[in-house]
Amino acid sequence: MRADYDSEANAISISLLNAASADRADRVHSRAIVALRDDRAVELQILYPDLGIDEPVSAAVRTYSLDEEALVAAIQAALAAPDRLVTVDVAVRSPA
Repeated sequence: MRADYDSEANAISISLLNAASADRADRVHSRAIVALRDDRAVELQILYPDLGIDEPVSAAVRTYSLDEEALVAAIQAALAAPDRLVTVDVAVRSPA
């Protein structure tokens, strides 16, 4: 998962799938847009993350069954390194 916080635009872009381009977008929240390819989420954009990320992320998670913990990790990494691309690898949970 790759994420980039554009501090000038005050927006975070999270690539969910490598090299996938979108064919449409779905605004799932006033501050969250999910880019889709063949009805699969390929990118998430969070607008104005300084206003909070919980509601827009939750809306995307509910609508497209995304991994909330992985998204939050990517967002936190992007905010920690603004205007630079960060890569976050989140493994699948192993069975207990």
